[in-house]
Amino acid sequence: MKLAESFADVSRFVAIRRDIHAHPELGFEEHRTSEKVASLLEEWGIEVHRGIAGTGLVGVLRRGNGKRTIGLRADMDALPLHEANEFAHKSTHAGRMHACGHDGHTTMLLAAAWHLAQQGAAFDGTVHFIFQPAEEMGKAGARKMIQDGLFERFPCDAVFALHNFPVGDVGRFALNEGALMASSNTYKITLRGRGTHASMPHTGLDPVGAVVALAQALATLVPRTIASTERALLAVTQLQGSDAPNVIPDVASVGGTVRTFSIAALDLIEARLRTVAEGIAAAHECTAEVSFVRASPPVVNHPAEARFAAEVMREVVGADMVTDDFPAVMGAEDFAHMLMARPGCYAFLGNGDGDHRLDGHGPGPCIIHNTSFDFNDQIIPIGASYFVKLVERWLPVGGR
Repeated sequence: MKLAESFADVSRFVAIRRDIHAHPELGFEEHRTSEKVASLLEEWGIEVHRGIAGTGLVGVLRRGNGKRTIGLRADMDALPLHEANEFAHKSTHAGRMHACGHDGHTTMLLAAAWHLAQQGAAFDGTVHFIFQPAEEMGKAGARKMIQDGLFERFPCDAVFALHNFPVGDVGRFALNEGALMASSNTYKITLRGRGTHASMPHTGLDPVGAVVALAQALATLVPRTIASTERALLAVTQLQGSDAPNVIPDVASVGGTVRTFSIAALDLIEARLRTVAEGIAAAHECTAEVSFVRASPPVVNHPAEARFAAEVMREVVGADMVTDDFPAVMGAEDFAHMLMARPGCYAFLGNGDGDHRLDGHGPGPCIIHNTSFDFNDQIIPIGASYFVKLVERWLPVGGR
């Protein structure tokens, strides 16, 4: 495994990662984390710009006279989960934990920033280290950073990011040259009728029966709308009717999630969902109110940047540890907003299957969004080396 020599001793970064893990903060509340990141960057001589989308920040490192720029992004927020682990760096805040590895993502980018600033890495141009708030829970921190002038203030010719993932071997990179993750969208359809006693249904207009019929129709909406050659998903996950067993309510609702790998497919599903909802509501003499929220678009890598990233990955870990045709997954990531604004590439980095468990690790599987999850510190130098090599190859001395 080819790693930057300066990362042979990662103890300082392991300590940083575990400190962040022990003090998780939810989206747009990452005050301690943001200040810790900013202080370290300033200590290493990196220019820091705070307060972007609230708790977001950007570190800027310039070298030489080159005009080219690159953006490297890490997310900082935690999840509203109660940690099941009992090791020394477990969460000190009940109901909050780093269950998705953002503590590790932040640390990998910090390690790369340290190396580039302190070890005299050769590059010619400007690096923007983007530390993003609020990736989780549909809060769209990436979009808010962009709305707050991210790319106007810190121009990036391309942007790159990593996410730990169970992709097999520890340290395996996985990516593709197109859609890597799905769009994330939520819907809620509220049907309004006229409530009555359950023993006299003929005296009311039953929205519960309408919602049941609607849920059944939604379950088959995707195959009747999207070609079988394209993957998409509509899940019914919420049904709400009366709180009492003998009451037909005035209102009932159905809700869930929609995932697609293209905006065109998403447009078709939303339009069809609205049509079906209105038709079934009318058939039951009810009215329909449809809320359809597009939380994040699909993560679509730009082919040239994905090929470039894969070349860099092979330099870091060897060709046999890079999967460059990884199949798209139905999970979502709001780095998609950055890829819609700038060319770039998003990739996965193998966190392993839990062999790194410490004493006191929880009983559940060591996978993201699980209360027994913990980031694998073994991949800190791998991710950091990748970021460093991206900079050196994207901003070479003497130009490209």
